[in-house]
Amino acid sequence: MAAYHNTQGVPAGGWALITSGAAANLTFQNQGRNYLLVQGSVGAVEPTSTAGAIRYNPGQGERNVVLAELFPGISGVDQAWAWAEDAPGLITSSHA
Repeated sequence: MAAYHNTQGVPAGGWALITSGAAANLTFQNQGRNYLLVQGSVGAVEPTSTAGAIRYNPGQGERNVVLAELFPGISGVDQAWAWAEDAPGLITSSHA
């Protein structure tokens, strides 16, 4: 798969897919002014809740994290999503 790098908005009260195709490792940073929740999934199936999501405050993120280590409870995790609670957010993400 080709390398993927993107900065995108995250809608308030909704999920935004931050991976493009299957990913094993991910780098991302919350570029917005409010916290974001990040959740994993198998395939491009939108999460049904925020349970198990990890909170990232402005400026926080991960560098080359293994998705299976970030979300050990999701067997076969290969996608990541961001959720903005009250206001639109902004996230930068990369994977190969």
